Order: sequence, then structure tokens, then C-alpha cells
Amino acid sequence: MFKKLIKSAAVSCAVLFAVPVTQASAMHITEGYLSPFWCAFWGVLCLPFLVWGGIELQRRQKDGGTAKLLLALCGAFVFIVSSLKIPAVTGSCSHPTGTGLGAVLFGAPVMSVLGMIVLVFQSLLLAHGGITTLGANAFSMAVAGPFLSWGVYTLLKKSKAPTAVSVFLAAALGDLFTYTVTSLQLALCHSGGNLAFAFGKFMLVFAPTQLPIAAAEGILSVMIFNVIEKYCGSELKILGASSKGGLSV
Repeated sequence: MFKKLIKSAAVSCAVLFAVPVTQASAMHITEGYLSPFWCAFWGVLCLPFLVWGGIELQRRQKDGGTAKLLLALCGAFVFIVSSLKIPAVTGSCSHPTGTGLGAVLFGAPVMSVLGMIVLVFQSLLLAHGGITTLGANAFSMAVAGPFLSWGVYTLLKKSKAPTAVSVFLAAALGDLFTYTVTSLQLALCHSGGNLAFAFGKFMLVFAPTQLPIAAAEGILSVMIFNVIEKYCGSELKILGASSKGGLSV
């Protein structure tokens, strides 16, 4: 009964994510919304993680052909789900990030590179975010979120938590942390002298919509992980993410 309920919830989430939304504002932090200083600051802060991710990607080339296909799948998953605009009751909009699942499978450094690639394509082709704000968007969605997901999954697996719980919390909390960092980025640039108040205001803008989206992303990530584990178990063992193997950090 529980499995049927989870499957039904996952299908519902997938349908929700597939509904096209046209009456919504642009996602991520838009062009011109951050000062040049903060644009440069977040861009420079991303560089070490991108270098680390590049090194990890080179190492992952030895994981085999199917593992490379899984890597491409993760990139496509992030691009699709993070491109879906879901209007928020506060007048803004929200979206899943998709980076938590990739962090579980490949580690956070790899997702830094994949997330940056996704954000570049979205800013150039879909007008989601911007070029000057690319560093800020990348730090929140491609660095902060995946690293929290990676840490949560690592901790829970070492604590012998059920795989479904580990994947769910990693994906959901990584999603929420992405928007927490985004709120901080916006507050730092538009605090008006009261950083705490500005941070709380931006958090309240995102929270009503992002909380259920994070839960939905967690459920969907669990379902996808179970399918991957069923049909690509040997590759997951190589990656170190299998529920039957250890986690490589």
C-alpha cells in the first residue's frame, strides 16, 4: 500500500512538473538585479568549485560507458525540471532544481559543472536568469544545493538510514537550501540597511511554493533513483551510490 502511494505521488509530481506555465516571471536572479560587485563576488566564489568539478569529471571518465550515460541523464534532468516555471502565491515563481539526485549519484563537485552548463543554456536560450548574475545563480543552484544534498546523503548512509529516506531528504533539503542561499544573495544586495529583515522577506516570497516543490522533488528523486538502481545496479556500485554498497566521498 505504501509503495502504491509513493508511486502515485511520484506520477502526480511528474504531471505537475509537465504542466506548461506561461504567466510567470523569469526564474533565477534576473539580469541587472545584482550590483556589479556582487555579480563579481559570486562569480569568483564559484571558480574553485568548478575547477574541482572539472577534475572529478575527468576522473569519472573511467567509470564506464553506462556511467557516462547516467551523467548525461542527470544533466538533462536538471535542465528540464529547473526550466519549469511554477507561479508562487507571492507574485514570484519557483521551480525544482534537480541537482540533489545528481549529487547523490556523482557527488557535489560534478554537479557544480553540470549546473553551470545548465544555467548558461537557460540564460542564453530561455531567458532564465542572466549572464551577469550567472555566478550568483550557479553558487546557489550548482554549488550550495548540491553540496548540502551530498552531505545529507553521506551522513544518512553512514548512519545506516534507509536509502529512500536518504535520497528524499538529500533532494528536498538541497532544493530548499538553494532558495535559502538565493534569498541571502538578494538580501545582501537589497537589504536597505536591515539584512535580517530583507532575508526574511525574500524567504517568505519563496517559501509558500518552494516547500511543496521540495517535497515533490524528493519523492520524484527517490522514484528515479530506484529505477536506476534496478537497471543500473553495477554502475551505481562503481559510483558508490548504491544502497548495497558504500558511498565514495
